[in-house]
Amino acid sequence: MSGTGHLTTPGGTRAAVEPWAGTLAALTPELASALGPLLRRLDALIGEREPVAEAQGEPDGFGGLARSGPLERLLPSEWLLAEEFPEEFLRRYTEHELLHLAAELRSTTSRGRVVALVEAGPAQAGAGRLVQLAALLVLHRRAAARGGELVVGVLGDEPGRLFGGEPAELLPRWLNARRPTDPSAEDVRRAEDALDAADRAWLLASPRLAAELPARPRTLTAEEAGWSAEGVGRVRVRVDGGADAELTLPPAPIAVRALRGAEFRRARAATTETSAPLPVTGGALPVFTSGTRELLLRGADASVLVAVKLVCDGSVESSGRPRRHVLRGPVVAAAQHGRRLLVLCVVRGRLVLEVIGRPVPDPDGYAVDAAAVGLPPAGSAAFAELTDQPVLPVLREDDGLLLPVAGRWRRIAPGGVVTEDGPVASTAGGRPFRWAREPRLSAVPLPPAAADAAHVVHGAGLVGWSADGREWRLDHERIGPRSIVLRDEGAEVIGLTQEGGEPVLITRTGAAGLVRAVRADGVRTHTGLSGGAGTPAVHPKLPLIVAEPRPGALVVADTVTGRRHFTIRSSE
Repeated sequence: MSGTGHLTTPGGTRAAVEPWAGTLAALTPELASALGPLLRRLDALIGEREPVAEAQGEPDGFGGLARSGPLERLLPSEWLLAEEFPEEFLRRYTEHELLHLAAELRSTTSRGRVVALVEAGPAQAGAGRLVQLAALLVLHRRAAARGGELVVGVLGDEPGRLFGGEPAELLPRWLNARRPTDPSAEDVRRAEDALDAADRAWLLASPRLAAELPARPRTLTAEEAGWSAEGVGRVRVRVDGGADAELTLPPAPIAVRALRGAEFRRARAATTETSAPLPVTGGALPVFTSGTRELLLRGADASVLVAVKLVCDGSVESSGRPRRHVLRGPVVAAAQHGRRLLVLCVVRGRLVLEVIGRPVPDPDGYAVDAAAVGLPPAGSAAFAELTDQPVLPVLREDDGLLLPVAGRWRRIAPGGVVTEDGPVASTAGGRPFRWAREPRLSAVPLPPAAADAAHVVHGAGLVGWSADGREWRLDHERIGPRSIVLRDEGAEVIGLTQEGGEPVLITRTGAAGLVRAVRADGVRTHTGLSGGAGTPAVHPKLPLIVAEPRPGALVVADTVTGRRHFTIRSSE
């Protein structure tokens, strides 16, 4: 087999098989050739249960036109051509250019997705994973040939969490889906219950797991069957528990490179941190959850976190490079702390910590029941509403993590001990969480005069407060007391910054979505940042604001002047 999409048959002849081209393009030519024997045998085993062509079905009249067919289905216009221009008719006949009525067939073949439910625990490490790799290539090729798609679900993850795409995207995500424990039969049942009725689910698993699900259709198992001086050389593969077949694995050196992702083209996509286009936000804009330049938002899938590091300080060209982090479950909270990105996500009813970057001691020690921190059940309407909102912050204080949920700060200590740690001031009155309203997120202490204020805002080392939301008092040891009166009825203060030592309130009117920078001596309207459906994100320390005035494009600009630094566009 070569990397150009040709399959070498057992007889040694070389036949071009067009549907394989896109599938094998994700592999290096060396790996494609090494997998050839394994792919051929698996294609034969899987083919009986996953046909490439639709069933013939029952005749159901005519539907459309075709370039071939019996003469009785030839269009009348073609018979007229035969009478008037017989030589042109003969030319078209020999070149298969004549038009016929195409027969329509009623087919009962399912047109749903092909779903591969993969066991990614220790029982399928090594040889089992190589068989899964080849099986995914076969299933993808067969699904594509039928006009369908292949999606993959990892057993033990949140039910319904699937990923798909072309092999160059799908295979690296599958490769990174290793799990520390083996799944159970209940995990399989839960995963299948979350699928659509038309989906065709394949189980790629160990014989142990398959034995717990007797008579389950479309089950492929693999176990070690022969060894050489270099390691495992052969595997025993069964489909639906039937007769087994011993298959030869690729040589050990290239097999090891394949399991490390080194034999995948565009191998950089195999890491958890990759360049990626920004997804449409759908109204839930990105947020700054720490004082760093990291802008965070969920992807189209709630289990994908997109992080954008903003560079716009004038010393280098302004830019924002989105990176996708694929997590084990829906993202609840995240924040950049130094050289690490801390992410709290829900996996099978548990809130777990995932660390991207510099590790922390015993991250599994922070796993707790999601209900213990006040989170609604995954899959409920309340949970869906939570994941439709911007990502929440997560603070690190001593050895504990702090998370704002349901109006209370929850402290998660090592060992999974959860305690309440005071109210979330920014959500008083049922308001959405806003960084600028929460005193705990600011290094500036709250003045005694602001202790009972209904409205508080922090930013750029300043603090402001108001009793009615219109007349604001601001105080700082370096600039002294200031007062700003808002003229817009119903304007919401979304941030606080400075310009030339003077405080500036950043506001947004709910009706028109106008974004303004309001000083004591004047107002500046940011027309280029106005009109969007969601509330812009204002950086807590730097003069940065991110807005989505039109769907699909995030504008990064200066908070005070409104000058645009650059635009991050979506590909969706």
